[in-house]
Amino acid sequence: MAKKSVGDLSKADLEGKVVFMRADLNVPLDADQKVTDDTRVRAAIPTIKYLIDNGAKVLLTSHLGRPKDGPEDKFRLNPVVPLLSNYLGIDVKKVDDCVGPVVEEAVAGMENGSVTVLDNVRFYKEETKNDPEFAKKLAAPASIYVNDAFGTAHRAHASTEGVTKFVDMSVAGFLLQKELDYLGGA
Repeated sequence: MAKKSVGDLSKADLEGKVVFMRADLNVPLDADQKVTDDTRVRAAIPTIKYLIDNGAKVLLTSHLGRPKDGPEDKFRLNPVVPLLSNYLGIDVKKVDDCVGPVVEEAVAGMENGSVTVLDNVRFYKEETKNDPEFAKKLAAPASIYVNDAFGTAHRAHASTEGVTKFVDMSVAGFLLQKELDYLGGA
């Protein structure tokens, strides 16, 4: 069976659905927490744009750096939010966690075609251990999972592999599909 890509999903598949999207937003930052190279953010835009143009409610997450002991301000995803808002032309929201009540509240307030950035999944040690209970919490609000994080797709982490067991459908984003097509032709 061929793997599905986000482009295989129609408006009927996406409209009103909560989509958990894993992107690679691990961008370089300067001492003032300013993004010095937004290539990875720009690479995620086509997939996000497709999802929001088709009425999905997008929960976007990533890792940033290598936090050791839980949340640290220097590893929060805050610096990517203004870039996403600018490139998408919408007001992108952000919450300071990736699981739990704050995420549930954010989802309850989302409109079709909106994006909420969830905070750094690596604030939880369970992420890199691919803990099933953590993966279940990540996936809980969503029915569709989109992986567009080629740089971490080879890792069996909760946000890249574990969540697939707890959603109705898992698909590749445009960036991941492009890389898979390239490798397939090599």
